[in-house]
Amino acid sequence: MQPIANTQQAEAWNGHEGAHWADNPDRYDSLNGGFNDALFEAAAIGERDRVLDIGCGTGQTTRLAARRAALGQAVGIDISAPMVERARTVATGEGIDNAVFEQGDAQVHAFPAGHYHVALSRGGVMFFADHVAAFSNIGGALRPGGRLVFICPQLPSPEGDSARIFAPVNALIRRPSPAQRGMVSLSDPSHVHEVLTAAGFTEVTVDGVEGLVDWGRNADEAVDFYFAMGPVRFNLDGLDEGVVRDARERVRTALQPYETPEGVRLRGAVWLATATRP
Repeated sequence: MQPIANTQQAEAWNGHEGAHWADNPDRYDSLNGGFNDALFEAAAIGERDRVLDIGCGTGQTTRLAARRAALGQAVGIDISAPMVERARTVATGEGIDNAVFEQGDAQVHAFPAGHYHVALSRGGVMFFADHVAAFSNIGGALRPGGRLVFICPQLPSPEGDSARIFAPVNALIRRPSPAQRGMVSLSDPSHVHEVLTAAGFTEVTVDGVEGLVDWGRNADEAVDFYFAMGPVRFNLDGLDEGVVRDARERVRTALQPYETPEGVRLRGAVWLATATRP
């Protein structure tokens, strides 16, 4: 693996949080997959395109890109070794031979210059320590006229369903977990415009997109998964067991009205950003 600039993120995503994602790829894909259609519609991948997937995680978006670029190639890069290993295993199992995965830090990775037609990301770009440097590096990997497309979280509404449901845990949150730091770094559309413009991109757009976030088949499964996630474990570690049990039960009760035959689904919202390399 090439040099790492985001050392704190590298440590976090090669620890428990990265391992948990690697062990539960389908569950995390269910959380984020409700935004796939908007991401790929904006990416407009052609069958001969070369696609770069930044922060590819366990590789679902890379595999989707590879299927669209059937005569091209999709390369996924992520800083997490366990997630990249899982991505390779799944792609091999699905017989997708034009998907390649690399462990690396996209902020400083030595990409081939002017190589890719499209760079996309389902959230991974928000974790960079220096966004201008990272997007400048990614821009250099795109061909002239190449497209950058990514999604990143909107700030949650304090009146929204998610805020209300998870309020018992939010009240116990002391600080972001190591891997969670930077998660809202691109939550301001004006800041996204500034960063991408400073990195040399043009035709920048940032639009709100809503989608369904699937937490599990039922409230019991959803609450078990939620309380196993890295940021929650990080903040609840060492707290009184009775306090944690009470929070679990209150979250479980709040999730029950959202059970449907298709699973426990909540509305979510992200920003969809697009830009062009001149």
